[in-house]
Amino acid sequence: MRQIGSSALLLWLLILSTTFACRAVTLGAERTDAYLSLTKGKRIGLIVNQTSTVGDSHLVDYLLARNVDIRKVMAPEHGFRGDAGAGETITDGHDPKTGLPILSLYGKTKKPTADMLKDVDILIFDIQDVGARFYTYISTLHLVMEAAAEQGKPLIVLDRPNPNGRFVDGPVRENGFRSFVGMDPIPLLHGMTMAELALMIKGEGWISQAKALSLHVVTMMDYDKQQAYSLPVAPSPNLPNDQAIALYPSLCLFEGTTVSVGRGTPFPFQVLGHDKVKLGDFTFRPQSLPTSAPHPKLEGKQLAGMDLRRSSIAGFDLSLLLSAHAKFKKAGVLFIDRPAFFDKLAGTDKLRQAIEAGDSEAQIRQQWQPALIHFKRQQQPYLLY
Repeated sequence: MRQIGSSALLLWLLILSTTFACRAVTLGAERTDAYLSLTKGKRIGLIVNQTSTVGDSHLVDYLLARNVDIRKVMAPEHGFRGDAGAGETITDGHDPKTGLPILSLYGKTKKPTADMLKDVDILIFDIQDVGARFYTYISTLHLVMEAAAEQGKPLIVLDRPNPNGRFVDGPVRENGFRSFVGMDPIPLLHGMTMAELALMIKGEGWISQAKALSLHVVTMMDYDKQQAYSLPVAPSPNLPNDQAIALYPSLCLFEGTTVSVGRGTPFPFQVLGHDKVKLGDFTFRPQSLPTSAPHPKLEGKQLAGMDLRRSSIAGFDLSLLLSAHAKFKKAGVLFIDRPAFFDKLAGTDKLRQAIEAGDSEAQIRQQWQPALIHFKRQQQPYLLY
């Protein structure tokens, strides 16, 4: 047997480990052998947006090229092409490329109606999530599942990575705080993929007629939640890159405060700033941006704050909120100006009350540990990776 020198062996192991670590994830949408047979002779309704891609093709084009009979597309918040701002009403229309009708699931109708589903046989859901409970694509998944169960329509969920999948943290949404930014009793960071969430929503009976739902999930291959995953397409206008996605769980609660998170700048969810309370030495000025931030908070004002574009913050960093609150309290300036919305985002009013009471980070984190431990046990049967 040929002997390998120690240095050569180390080099070989390094190459092997690097190759393994960089293996491309095979998305659920790419595994056509696992779901195309289910679509034969069926009329299909798609729930997709701009993230629903297979390589360089949108899933709509990808499936049409494979003779799938797509009858309509249903689009969540930010629209089919992902160019609508947060909270902006999405209207019905037609896809100019294919002529397919586009029906909005963000506006007056968030849950597919019987009329919307009457001329389809199967629904396919394929949307990229970012792993935070208040990111509304998972609320759309919940409502689509419920409509499918009630209308007797099978649902296929094509799975995608969770870029914050290695974290399970934060308060679990409590009873009394259910909203479109918190449909299910899950933590702020749930650590699950869309397919795992779908299985849990059905399995725990969080939708009406859950047992009646015919649910088929298409898993990914070569996916590891501990491995970093860079999203090829921005999931929404204000999450333009990996850094914004990593910071989003920690910065979104600032939406219920007087602090800007950078909406109306080239770096949304990557900065913090205020015009009256200096949070740092970095200055920026939010401006109205039609597609991503029409009339943002503190528009036109020069803000002083923190540039987090190169920070290593990941998961749910509570220290940012506590530090900002302390500075606002010292300055005598209102911090949480939208308490009801802050509580909806948090899924509880206990976090806000603890911050306002001056509790330490350790004390606050201890609050949600019992519910978090329960959730981690509860989610185990539904984990796929």
